Amino acid sequence: MTSKTCAALGTLPFAAVASAVIAPSLALAEESSSGISIIIPKMNEFIPALVAFAIIWFVLAKYAWPAIVGMLDKRAAKIKDDLDSAEAAKIEAQQSLEEYKKQLADARRESAAILDEARRAGEQVKADITAQAQAQADEMVAKAKKSIEKERVAAIADLQRSVADLSVSVAGRLIGEDLSDDDQRKLIEKYVAEAGNLNAN
Repeated sequence: MTSKTCAALGTLPFAAVASAVIAPSLALAEESSSGISIIIPKMNEFIPALVAFAIIWFVLAKYAWPAIVGMLDKRAAKIKDDLDSAEAAKIEAQQSLEEYKKQLADARRESAAILDEARRAGEQVKADITAQAQAQADEMVAKAKKSIEKERVAAIADLQRSVADLSVSVAGRLIGEDLSDDDQRKLIEKYVAEAGNLNAN
């Protein structure tokens, strides 16, 4: 019962309330009577009942109703506080969910960026290794070409010397006499020049 209900009860005519309360008891007392005497109470019973009702009404209005209304108001306030707390908890949970979704999206973007960076780094390392291997291979090929060229030049020089010695020996035998140092030098230079031209061709 709220304070509005109590105020409404307090504004009712006191006699009407008393009649409503006492009438049933009078009706029971005069069960054997008939007619209009059932509705109208006897005065010697009405006044004590009215006084008793007034006392009960006063006690209830002064002590019981405020306690009941206060208890109901406290209960209503507690329910309102619980509803407010539940609404606040719902809003906080929604905010936490949104924050979690945002953090999850950030983590996914960050992991994608890390993977992309790792892929680019791997491709760069691969390109560096390939370039280094190619450079080493080119260097080895260049060294091999130089070595082969050096060996070829040395072999040609050895061959020219051998051919020159052999030619001098054969020429000396064909002529049947020993050539002088001057003649040998001229003959060797001529043959070496001819052999060089042949190798060049």
